[in-house]
Order: sequence, then structure tokens, then C-alpha cells
Amino acid sequence: MKRSHLAQVAITLLLSLSSVGVVGGSFFLKKAFSNSGEPQLISDTSRYQNIREQIGNNNYLIKHFPSNIPADTKDIKIAYSPDTSTGNSFLQIRLKESPEKIKTTLLQYQKVAKYKYQGGNTNDHANLPNGVPTTFFYTSDAAAESFPPSYEILVLNAQDRGRAGFNWSHGDSYGVAIDSSASEIVYWFEKW
Repeated sequence: MKRSHLAQVAITLLLSLSSVGVVGGSFFLKKAFSNSGEPQLISDTSRYQNIREQIGNNNYLIKHFPSNIPADTKDIKIAYSPDTSTGNSFLQIRLKESPEKIKTTLLQYQKVAKYKYQGGNTNDHANLPNGVPTTFFYTSDAAAESFPPSYEILVLNAQDRGRAGFNWSHGDSYGVAIDSSASEIVYWFEKW
């Protein structure tokens, strides 16, 4: 009888520690992704080419981004955080496109996405069973950190570069978030 009681105590303790780990992990993921507070919001879209060059035009994290911003593109928002000494960086560009282009782009990326989420943010996605870190909605018109449910977040790849026992302490992920009803696409990458 003592062994079953001891097993119950061990299981209860393990479940409690797991819960604390999920909450604590969310906090640390948020800190890792939002390295020094607010992202740099860029209104001068001509800086986009300089940012791409700074990251490296052939860098796998931005290969899915548009190579340039077409002149007829509307409502462009860019958020950028360059590499820091800790290796954290991100780029997010939000564009409005024609409904036809959004539909074509959505179908293209749905076929190759490794993970798919509806709305939410990196903490929501990473804490799901078999979830991976994604991004916050840095280019939102509101102060919201999460994508509304109308956005489909398509993760093209996510690489865990953490160490045993502390998964996702380092890594990267990239993809697109598409809102068909608003004809918007958000290209993003995160590196931490």
C-alpha cells in the first residue's frame, strides 16, 4: 500500500511541475521573441531592400518573402528587429493583395506548410501538443500580440536548436499568415 501512495505523490508532483513548466516556458518564449521591447516599425518601404541585404538575400529564413515590394501594393507594414548579441531577430511584412493573389498564395503555402494554426501567437502555438513557436502579430493595427482567428498561420519550417531538457531555447521558424477575408498576407521569420 505504501508503494501506491508513493506513486500517487510522484505523479501529482510530476503533473504540477509540468504545469509550471508550460507557464514558465511561455514567459521565456515571449521574452526570447520580443528581445528588447517594441519592434522597430518601419514606414519607409524603401528600407526593405536594405533589410533584405542586411539579413542576406539568400538566407533561407527570407526566401519566401517577396524580393521587392511592388509599387501597386497597398497598406504595407514592416516590423524588424536585427540580430542582437543573443542572436534574436525577426522580420515581418504585412501587405494587402488582390483576392485572387491571396487565394493563389494561400493554396501554394497550404501545400508546403509543415504546421498550420488558426489565429493566436507563438506562445499559443508552441504550447499545443506537437506545437512549434511561430510569431507575434507585430504589424497589427492594434496593440494585439495575437493574430485574429481569421488568419491562417502556415509554418513553412521550424528548427529547434535548443539543448536536451530545454527545447526551443534557441531556434528559428518562418512562414506566412493569411487572412483571406481581408486580402492580407504577413510574411514572417523569427530567430532566437
